[in-house]
Amino acid sequence: MKTLLAKLQLDSINLGACSGPKKWIDSGASPLTSCNPTTGAPIAQVIPADGAAYATVVASAEAAFKQWRSVPAPKRGDVVRDLGAILREFKEPLGELVSLEMGKIRAEGIGEVQEMIDICDFAVGLSRQLYGLTMHSERPAHRMYEQWHPLGPIGIITAFNFPVAVWSWNAALAAVCGDTMVWKPSELTPLCGVAVQHLANQVMADHQLTGIFTLAAGAGDIGQRMAEDQRLPLISFTGSIPTGRRVAQTVAGRLGRPLLELGGNNAIIVSDKAELDLAVRAIMFGAVGTAGQRCTSTRRIIAHAAIVDELTTRLVNAYRQTPIGDPLQPGVLMGPLATSRAVAAMLRAVERAVADGGVVLTGGVARPDLGPQFVEPTIIRMPAQTEIVREETFAPILYVMSYRSLDEAIALHNSVTQGLSSAIFTDSLREAEMFLSVAGSDCGIANVNIGTSGAEIGGAFGGEKDTGGGRESGSDAWKAYMRRQTNTINWSGELPLAQGIKFE
Repeated sequence: MKTLLAKLQLDSINLGACSGPKKWIDSGASPLTSCNPTTGAPIAQVIPADGAAYATVVASAEAAFKQWRSVPAPKRGDVVRDLGAILREFKEPLGELVSLEMGKIRAEGIGEVQEMIDICDFAVGLSRQLYGLTMHSERPAHRMYEQWHPLGPIGIITAFNFPVAVWSWNAALAAVCGDTMVWKPSELTPLCGVAVQHLANQVMADHQLTGIFTLAAGAGDIGQRMAEDQRLPLISFTGSIPTGRRVAQTVAGRLGRPLLELGGNNAIIVSDKAELDLAVRAIMFGAVGTAGQRCTSTRRIIAHAAIVDELTTRLVNAYRQTPIGDPLQPGVLMGPLATSRAVAAMLRAVERAVADGGVVLTGGVARPDLGPQFVEPTIIRMPAQTEIVREETFAPILYVMSYRSLDEAIALHNSVTQGLSSAIFTDSLREAEMFLSVAGSDCGIANVNIGTSGAEIGGAFGGEKDTGGGRESGSDAWKAYMRRQTNTINWSGELPLAQGIKFE
């Protein structure tokens, strides 16, 4: 472990506030202890930002923005290209740190860093495509168009389950858009934040820059400061729905922009026309991967009555063969939950489901023999979509229900408050198109014959309803980090008014 930490410039005690290269700030605050969820043992400590350190970090980002916004976007893209390059160089150790500190398996940890690299590549191309529209004016000898300007220093608050990738979704795009940023990583995974800041510092130093990428590690008090801070016109928040509501209210109260990525209670409809082998593989990855701690994790299966028993039997057999253990060990497919609170929440959910008439087909128990935060992945056959099924439990619980008509399945699918990711497995073109239509899935992501997890960076990521409505990563999500300006140029010697108004 010490060798891994050393590769990433991490010590037993690390500073968690930084405004640029060689500008680490010792706040003197009580340290956060990062613990290995696999063993419960401490990994290292991080000194969080206090009020004064936070103020220094934001002031640095604010000052840097005044110069950075005027750098041509393709030149800003050069910086992000170098960020992608250094992430390539440190892909394995950073991915292993993600696994060590968060608990996802090594392949997923390294895959998360690959996602950072991919979004950097995307952003480099984007730096030459920050386009606006040209519109025909109704007034003669006038030209009307729109352009996009950098927004300002933005705040990024990320969650423990994707401790580095979600930062990059925001940071790479915001950087090429001309913004600077202040990052508060989860207090459960602060070492990942410090490690990435070291890499970002190296890139900034190579370009004689400072204050573009900054760090303010800490707990909820730092997040609250960011939400209240008028200097941060945009707050991108990833986390729970209750906390997201508070962030949204605070940011909106000062007329700032909240960009929210909140919970998901994602379902897969499995038709009687589905290829079950394909469905089982997708469900396993979606429900068991990251120990059910993705916002896109598969939590509900709505299977046709004609195939629900066969599908369930196959899933139970697959679940019982799932290797659980140290996520850094070869062959392991599921690591621990992030906290002991998450274990307790999962066991309470199982109890409630059983009280509602659910039958536990496999799992449903903790595995203290493996470590303090291990559980068995769980399948529960439910007679109906009860209140506990409508809630998002951040753990590997899969609820299975049945349907007879597609209309019934879609109604079940949509009758939850979350609206992130969804899927249908079917070989029927009509069923697939119905699911993708306005009368089908109400989620921000809707898939056919692939699962709910594993979204590519090229598409905008985010969801509806209680998921918050935010969009990050691909497509035109870059517009969230910029301000739109409509321009009209009169190149005549007259002053005609719109709508034919005469003012003489």
